[in-house]
Amino acid sequence: MSDSDGVRDADAAHASRATCEADPGGNAGSAIIVFDGVCALCNGWVDFLLARDRHQRYRFAAMQSPAGRRLLAAHGLDPDDPASFLLLDGQGAQTDTDAIARVLSGLGGGWRIAALGRLLPRAIRDRLYRIVARNRYRLFGRRDACRMPDPSQRHRFIVD
Repeated sequence: MSDSDGVRDADAAHASRATCEADPGGNAGSAIIVFDGVCALCNGWVDFLLARDRHQRYRFAAMQSPAGRRLLAAHGLDPDDPASFLLLDGQGAQTDTDAIARVLSGLGGGWRIAALGRLLPRAIRDRLYRIVARNRYRLFGRRDACRMPDPSQRHRFIVD
């Protein structure tokens, strides 16, 4: 069984939780985004990506789910104090603004220009990111429960 099959199958995801690696070939559904499932801003980000990810490259795990918590912990992020965005793809784990730029670039087309954001020093970018992240509920709102994907998008979410 390949790593990409493992992230597609919830039971196999349990078996491969120690590595939490995505398919290095960049195949459809091979990258995993761990997001805050109760954050209104974060859910808007997921909606944005679902609408624009024509190749279905990205799958999603809410950080409140068992899978999301495991992925965060496996990459040194505190699942109980999530202030970071996590992307896992064939090039490893990325967080914060590096993850955002990588995701946008991965959409292809004009979105590739997002990589230019990396010209700004990481310390400045990530500091701004953390200000927004720490205040996201106050600024954008919070849901009472994690989002429930609609049936046509359920295959894009890791929910175990």
